[in-house]
Amino acid sequence: MKETEDKGYRQIQDLNNDDLARLILNMSQRMAIHSTLWFRETEHQLGMKRALDMLEEVNAKYNRLEMERLGKVLGFEVTDGIPRPLLDMPVEKLAELAGEMGKNWLAMDGIWFQAIENTYGMNDAKRCNDSCWNRFSQVEGRMIKSFLGLPERAGLEGLKRALAFRMYARLNKQSIIDESPNSIVFQMNDCRVQSARKRKGLADYPCKSAGLVEYSRFAWEIDDRIHTECVGCPPDEHPEDWFCAWRFTLSE
Repeated sequence: MKETEDKGYRQIQDLNNDDLARLILNMSQRMAIHSTLWFRETEHQLGMKRALDMLEEVNAKYNRLEMERLGKVLGFEVTDGIPRPLLDMPVEKLAELAGEMGKNWLAMDGIWFQAIENTYGMNDAKRCNDSCWNRFSQVEGRMIKSFLGLPERAGLEGLKRALAFRMYARLNKQSIIDESPNSIVFQMNDCRVQSARKRKGLADYPCKSAGLVEYSRFAWEIDDRIHTECVGCPPDEHPEDWFCAWRFTLSE
């Protein structure tokens, strides 16, 4: 554990303004981790599908409650669980905010990876990374599916729509080729992580092991009839116009 200076505080009332502000951010982090642990334990005890069902129920109730309480303290109105300042923001600014949230998410993912790699090595970092993507892809798939109002088996058209709403979507350049009536090919034409490595003169990061679970689990959550095949992904050789590509086939 990282050592920090003991400031001698014994109760919240002792905190100065700066430290009280830091405590609020610390509490927010604890809440996020507590919710994650609830989800993880529900998955362990009841299975992923039931855990995703419970996540939808919890989010619907808690998000509104959280915003209403924060609104009372911070002085903003809440409409249907959404802060009024967000609703009044120009669409261009909201799109910019969505992009910055995506960047923060990717930075968080990378910081976790590097923290484990620097302490325990690449092998443990990749093991943790791949297991994390196995779960996150299912969660993200369900949340996007619910947000878009897609049916239980949304097919390839549903998958195409869902792929456009992933956290990656505003960070990377991607395209989809309609290969046949029952298959599509998704290409990651520009990857923020791999492009950064390329600019530094580094080899591609070998992300295939994570991609195999990431894309297959995401597709299954959209429609359990969809089969995922890797066309190519580092460390595989790939053409200049994409870093990775994935074929999704709908089996009737």
